[in-house]
Amino acid sequence: MGQRRGSILSLGVPAVMVCLAALLLSSVLIYICLERVYQLDEQLADTHAGCLPQHFKMAAMKNCTPWLRCSQINAEVRKLKLIGKGAVKKVFLSEWKGHKVALSKLASLDYQEDFLHGLSMLQALQGSLVVQLVGFCLEDHSIVTQHHPHGSLLNLEDVLVQPQHQQHNTWQVRLRLAIEYVAILHYLHNSPAGRRVMCDSNSLEKTLSQFLLTNDFHVVVNDLDALPEVNRSTSLLVKCGHRELTGDFVAPEQLWPFRSSGQPFSDGVMPAYDEKTDIWKIPSVTQFLMGRTPETELVHFHLFQIHKQCKEEDPKLRPSALDVLKVYKSVYSTMVQENSAVRDML
Repeated sequence: MGQRRGSILSLGVPAVMVCLAALLLSSVLIYICLERVYQLDEQLADTHAGCLPQHFKMAAMKNCTPWLRCSQINAEVRKLKLIGKGAVKKVFLSEWKGHKVALSKLASLDYQEDFLHGLSMLQALQGSLVVQLVGFCLEDHSIVTQHHPHGSLLNLEDVLVQPQHQQHNTWQVRLRLAIEYVAILHYLHNSPAGRRVMCDSNSLEKTLSQFLLTNDFHVVVNDLDALPEVNRSTSLLVKCGHRELTGDFVAPEQLWPFRSSGQPFSDGVMPAYDEKTDIWKIPSVTQFLMGRTPETELVHFHLFQIHKQCKEEDPKLRPSALDVLKVYKSVYSTMVQENSAVRDML
């Protein structure tokens, strides 16, 4: 009888070991997934690819290189084709020493101030969440940045339906993009250049066009031409443009408050506002980024309360970008753990 019990125990020990190993592996996978998200805060302080300030390094480059100057841009950067045009600048797909880059040229001298402001923001805010500056030339109003073939976040759905990218069409990837979008807002609201507001965001399409989708499916902010500063200690507030804004996408405080009385819009009378306008727009952007995956509704359920707070009419009652970011990360980690628990039960 004792001999039989010993044989049973000897058979049971390996089985227990296997179960423990599987549990440990599952925990490790969860840790890796969560660690990926929590690294975002640390990345905010990093320069691109570990380079010194005023240097850049793109894929396949062995060493960091100082920002290109006028002589180098004129001699070494070759235009290939026009890929974008707005009121402020034209953007050309270009090539520099075998590397694809984006060459931005001032479209009209009427917008020179906006162009130079965008350049100053690119210089001041370089980091993992901002498009990499490759060089600039003030003499002929040129800016060279890293090129991202997927283009802006407006193209997300078109990219994900391509056969070679369909494996990225998951709630995990989509929610990570939303996390990075909110992380960018947090960075801009607490940046080395002061508290900045994204003013070029009067519609969903315009907002999405300010961000680029990288080759490895991350988000970087690209267009910084309209990024005024807010400073509560000095009562410095902003107004996004000098024309009347309309529609549900912009925050209530950005709407002309006397429209119902029939009073014509006046920029001088229009009240100014702060960065909480960016918070109002978060739910709409995240809804677009999440798309339609089987888990989308569950993600929206988890985010319902924080999104409700983002849509408070009174901007003072809205959360900060950091508050939203913490909830997004918590939802991501919770859903990763829940999915892992379900798989372990099957």
